[in-house]
Amino acid sequence: MQLQDIFKVIILGGASLLLACNSGAKKGDGQDGDPVVDSASVEYGSSIDPVEPLATEPQNKYAKVIGWPEGKTPVAKAGFKVVKFAADLNSPRNIYVADNGDIFVAQARTEREGEAEEKKASRNVSPSKSPNTILLFRDTDGDGTPDEQFTFLQGLSQPFGMLVLGDYFYVANTDGLVRFPYKAGETTIKAKGEKLVDLPAGGYNNHWTRNLLASKDGKKIYITVGSGTNVAEQGLDVEKRRADILEVNPDGTGERIFAAGLRNPVGVAWEPESGKLWTAVNERDELGDELVPDYITSVKEGGFYGWPFAYWGKNPDPRLEGQREDLVNETIVPDYALGAHTASLGLAFSKGEKFPYGAYIGQHGSWNRSDFVGYKVAFVPFEAGKPKGEVQDFLSGFIANKSTNEVYGRPVGVAFAKSGYLLVADDSANTIWAVLPD
Repeated sequence: MQLQDIFKVIILGGASLLLACNSGAKKGDGQDGDPVVDSASVEYGSSIDPVEPLATEPQNKYAKVIGWPEGKTPVAKAGFKVVKFAADLNSPRNIYVADNGDIFVAQARTEREGEAEEKKASRNVSPSKSPNTILLFRDTDGDGTPDEQFTFLQGLSQPFGMLVLGDYFYVANTDGLVRFPYKAGETTIKAKGEKLVDLPAGGYNNHWTRNLLASKDGKKIYITVGSGTNVAEQGLDVEKRRADILEVNPDGTGERIFAAGLRNPVGVAWEPESGKLWTAVNERDELGDELVPDYITSVKEGGFYGWPFAYWGKNPDPRLEGQREDLVNETIVPDYALGAHTASLGLAFSKGEKFPYGAYIGQHGSWNRSDFVGYKVAFVPFEAGKPKGEVQDFLSGFIANKSTNEVYGRPVGVAFAKSGYLLVADDSANTIWAVLPD
């Protein structure tokens, strides 16, 4: 029996789960919080030495989003400039660029009643309902500002992933995969969508996002589904088809679990040199300030990545220790750690033409750490299809004042436009930024 089948028995079979500082890392002092980069890092890099669980007590520190003052922008790495692509939007969460260059933006946010106001603010939860729309932008001259804007789709259900495949436009709503008849160049869709796959809705924090990626031959679609809880504290019955990357045919048939144990896989992309599938994963909470690091990793077919029983390879989660030791022993070590609680969500790759070759990661920023981390677009350089070197700040300046817990915005979705510049969705500030070579 393959590993994915073992996990499928656990998750899909309805079994219930009964839940029963040695750091050496350097700390930066920048306003946005410099990443830990030395060889003894406990949080960042290809090889880390994680601290002991609960080496620090779990803490919460919620951000107050104040928006960007007139004329102020995030700060890009030397050699690049930042342009305001679009403003006054309504929770722009994810960006998809079609082959013809059209730029689609999914507008959606968390909807959860009965939550403390400060916690809602930290998660971009507005008193109003999720906008549930997709916008279309066109930048015909490649200057980083659109010449046209359209409302492409409305009446969706917390949309996130988008995909053009054949004669269809696919949308990953939080509760299902839907497709619409589509011809390249259309500026709006009025037709009723066809629901192909039901997906488990709801979930811990922002685990409502469902992303999409087509196989290179267009014969398969990959769907990311985050966990329903932090560490399966409500039992595994609520985790059926969750913490997985699912694979389906373009008509929705043939579903299987492509990879499992990925707590909240959000960004997905093909690495350009190796051709491998990569994902950005938002890891678990409440084990301390420096645990558990979010990460990016190549995804192996049938692979198991630890959640909920283990983290960063074969390190057992103490809250579930002694359970499913067979799966703990099979856990794959991720490729690159990105810091605990950084909320690493967006993922895009550059081939190294106008932008350095490597991975660009939208870090939405922490809410459950004693000091802010994330709140930036991080860059991990690659060589021959693998991470090579230290993580760098590519786009920063989102933190306004740490002492007052104020931030200007929070980056999340990232994508490269056809003309080569980087697009960054700042959902809390209702803005999209374009980063261009200076």
